[in-house]
Amino acid sequence: MTLTRIWPPEAGASSGEALRAWRERPEGFLWLDLCGPGEAEKALLREAFGFHPLALEDAFRARERPKLDAYADHYFLVFYAVALDAKVGLQLRPLHLFVSPRAVVTVRPEAIPEVEAALARWQAQAADGPPRPGEVVYALLDAVVDGYFPVLDRIAEAAEELEERLFRGGDGRLVEDLFRLRKVLLELRRVVAPEREVINLLLRRELPIFRPEDMAYFQDLYDRLVRLTESIDLYRDMLSGALESYLSLQSNRLNEIVKVLTIASIVLMADALVAGIYGMNFRYMPELEQPWGYPFALGLMGLISGGLILFFRRRGWL
Repeated sequence: MTLTRIWPPEAGASSGEALRAWRERPEGFLWLDLCGPGEAEKALLREAFGFHPLALEDAFRARERPKLDAYADHYFLVFYAVALDAKVGLQLRPLHLFVSPRAVVTVRPEAIPEVEAALARWQAQAADGPPRPGEVVYALLDAVVDGYFPVLDRIAEAAEELEERLFRGGDGRLVEDLFRLRKVLLELRRVVAPEREVINLLLRRELPIFRPEDMAYFQDLYDRLVRLTESIDLYRDMLSGALESYLSLQSNRLNEIVKVLTIASIVLMADALVAGIYGMNFRYMPELEQPWGYPFALGLMGLISGGLILFFRRRGWL
């Protein structure tokens, strides 16, 4: 358990002492960050803060969808930070927030670089007054949302590279890479789209936790999430179009190959007809014992083949 910020500050106080001091002062504000919590921390949240049991159950689940739950005196938010790994794919790191008028508690099963950066910036600020819950929540969510854009930029670069490979003729792994990138975009949209609705619900101010001046910052978050959703949809459509173009090119190539093979088979069938006729073992057969019979048969085959090829070429089939 890490006590990241308490107001007023308690010099030299331990986490437990600072928590007790905060509970005794009605004007105090607490930002508590729990990284990799266990049952003891769960009991602390239940006893010291009185958070709803359903919210506590969701906060300690491995994978919960992004959402916002409003209880009698606090909010419970589920957000996700993302990272893109070349081997693993899209990595989702859950961030759970309990927000009340006097405290913000963050619960995360693992370290999140964006949250660590927000904590460092917050701790570096001058202690000129008690912070507002809206400021803390915005600082965290702003850092998480900012982390989406580098991931989306990498996805855009990968999509452009796949398009270049497509125009160069493609390769054996192009379709596999296209489907893998589409899967990443789908997973990212499954996170961003619900989070957009989470911020939209915060803008309604169902609980008197956030101040009116906080709404402008949450509106900015909402606008960025909308822009992210539109960009994700754009890249998904672009990849779908690239996949359809690739499949269309492959189909056209297959049609060309089948057409050439069909024409070749027709020509060879005509030649085989002549060869089959002259290969019959009848005793009385024209030209069977003529010295010019063999050249005549070959010339007939060549004439028929040339005539068929000329016919197909004039019709535009070859």
